[in-house]
Amino acid sequence: MGDSEPEIKAFLKARRAALDPAEVGLPEGVVRRRVRGLRREEVAQRAGISVDYYTRIEQGRAPAVSDSVVDGLARALRMTPSEHTYLRNITLPRRHGSTPPDPRPRVRPEILRLLEALDAGTAPAFVFGPGMDVLAWNRLGGRIGLDFGELAEDERNGALLIFLDPRTRELHPNWPEVADDTVASLRAEIGRTPGNARLCRVVQELRERSEEFRQRWEAQAVQERMRGTKWYRHPEVGDLVVTFEALVLPADPGQVLCTYTAEKGSASETALHALAAILAAETAAGASA
Repeated sequence: MGDSEPEIKAFLKARRAALDPAEVGLPEGVVRRRVRGLRREEVAQRAGISVDYYTRIEQGRAPAVSDSVVDGLARALRMTPSEHTYLRNITLPRRHGSTPPDPRPRVRPEILRLLEALDAGTAPAFVFGPGMDVLAWNRLGGRIGLDFGELAEDERNGALLIFLDPRTRELHPNWPEVADDTVASLRAEIGRTPGNARLCRVVQELRERSEEFRQRWEAQAVQERMRGTKWYRHPEVGDLVVTFEALVLPADPGQVLCTYTAEKGSASETALHALAAILAAETAAGASA
């Protein structure tokens, strides 16, 4: 996973195949296309580079690709901002060689206090590390989905749980959409930090153990998910629809604080209040026991 050549080839081929020539103003031509999408020479022409140079880029044989060429390819292939960023990252020169394992990040006491403070309201919150490792959570965060406290440290990983733990399919009624988002986010992270050992291990394990993951990974979707909506079917308080905000922690490289909130006055807000009340009652009962 530290070598980006296979990623470049698969990604650019997938983006070429995803474009309809007619939509970008290209004729069918005298000779019928044998494969769908754009030909290499068509991408090169639209990007303003030679066919030979584009071929070397796609094959991972271009030692350094300038920003202007990356921008031209992104325009030619109609990439989204996330795909554009991913292409820029995977075409950067990489150092070859093995990467030593990264120690599991530790969450600062100040961030742990913030998680506890969020419990005063109705905001489930988590701190994620590389490869979607769940590093820390507040009480509501540990109750809105699976109980991370019951899992081994290496199993506390959002991506592994989505694809390898069958309970997540009951927890998320829109599981296929969640799975798509998970894979697209992992690929975006690979683009940013291709040599991260933990991230590479997570992706490799999923490729080995989940056919559903492999199919999605080969589709080459890339998407940064810094905000959005999640839908839970909670066994205690029913359906929950929450919005999340992912906040990068600049002082802690690789860590992201993710908070969940429900729309004010909604049934989901009422359900979060009910879940908080259940936790408060359990805590009080434990203190008096």
